[in-house]
Amino acid sequence: MSTTASRATRAAPASTATPSSAGWRLRFAVLALIWGFSFLFIKVGTEGFAPLQVTLGRVACGAAVLLAVLVVKRQRLPRSVRTWAHLAVAALFLNALPFSLFAFAELTIPSTLAGICNATSPLWGMVLSVVALSEDRPTRRRVAGLGVGFLGVLTVLGAWQGFTDTDLTGTAMALGASLCYPIGWIYVRRTLGGAQDSHLSVSSAQLLLATAQLAVVTPLFTSAPTSFPLWPVLSVIALGALGTGLAFLLQYGLVAEIGPTTAQMVTYFIPVIATAAGVVLLGEQLSWNTPVGALIVLAGAALTQSKPRRSAPSPVVASGPGPSTPPLHAREQADAVASPAELPDAPQSGALALLPDAAPAVGTSKEH
Repeated sequence: MSTTASRATRAAPASTATPSSAGWRLRFAVLALIWGFSFLFIKVGTEGFAPLQVTLGRVACGAAVLLAVLVVKRQRLPRSVRTWAHLAVAALFLNALPFSLFAFAELTIPSTLAGICNATSPLWGMVLSVVALSEDRPTRRRVAGLGVGFLGVLTVLGAWQGFTDTDLTGTAMALGASLCYPIGWIYVRRTLGGAQDSHLSVSSAQLLLATAQLAVVTPLFTSAPTSFPLWPVLSVIALGALGTGLAFLLQYGLVAEIGPTTAQMVTYFIPVIATAAGVVLLGEQLSWNTPVGALIVLAGAALTQSKPRRSAPSPVVASGPGPSTPPLHAREQADAVASPAELPDAPQSGALALLPDAAPAVGTSKEH
């Protein structure tokens, strides 16, 4: 929010601020739970279906939720052929490919490890943003964060043991999935920063395109399921409707209400919840180096997203999945797009196509 808005909020009576605070904290907790449980849903889903089938069901359910909201809000899908073409690439790197890689990875690695690999996305984002975005210069603090994060990954994998207890192929797939997200974000920033369509509109189109992509590929590499076990079916539905549909809407609402910096903190709860769910509900084994390494990875990720303190307020458009308000003019919107390091990492939603159209401005420091 702007500095003026911040002062107004501080001056407001406690009775007015408290309900709002309780409301966003509850939604924040629900969002963290949904995304944290996504890796459990993937694991259970792959027990009954092929990985590509799990991913197809996931994006189809997610698209159905967003399209339903689109209809209720009486919004339209994008009309520009150019927008659809760029969204097809975004759908590949933000949905079809990473979701499939995570599903294949969890055939051979625990859901806990997949959740921790997901947390490396900010590390990849920092490396790629330096290469692809010339204005995003690294600081010593962020470079240190990259080194810390890499050390955390080695700790999780038990490098001193020669990786004997880890399936390297599955782990590489999970790390590759986390790499896909910043690639997609950078592509979107370069191609769709000035789009006039609402965030809900373009993200609905993105999930529709991901569904179409997987609908073409899946029959080529898998055979039709011969049965539909209850728990895998429910897991795939929950993965799509909750983790890719409802979570999109929750994230956007949080960003619009509390700003991207605070909303981004949900990222750091995801591996914790994923680990707890895997151990408690799936009976996955947990050695000491897994949680310790996860904490190191998260510390490194936090450092890579830190920004120098700015002396003057600068408007920042919030990022994250969500509905629309009147769009910014193309130039204003392009200038307001955040870099991948500034985006709240919500990779399990997969609907991070564009930034919300007119989120509150942030007049405070962007020190993450």
